[in-house]
Amino acid sequence: MIRKASLMKVYEDCHEEYHKRHDELWPEMEEMLLAHGVISYSIFLDESTSNLFAYLEIEDEILWSQAADTDVCRKWWDSMKDLMETNADHSPVSRELQEVFFLERKLGE
Repeated sequence: MIRKASLMKVYEDCHEEYHKRHDELWPEMEEMLLAHGVISYSIFLDESTSNLFAYLEIEDEILWSQAADTDVCRKWWDSMKDLMETNADHSPVSRELQEVFFLERKLGE
């Protein structure tokens, strides 16, 4: 399992709509994420700064990198561009974070 984290930014007046759209995640988007090796995916919002912290657990970096090239991912980006900072291709402006510490309790210990 590979852990990944990144920071993004949602527009200040779009917090509620950003949350709503993720509550109503398209089934085809969920299917694509799972097919591209996502084990778990969480996004947290810091309302005081509008920063989004994304945390993913994935199976494989190469498989995960191919998700961005899917039609459904591009369609999702297009649908979210009015809510957050995006690049020219409508992908979210995102900074990957470096892991500096990890602790995990082993089952049965």
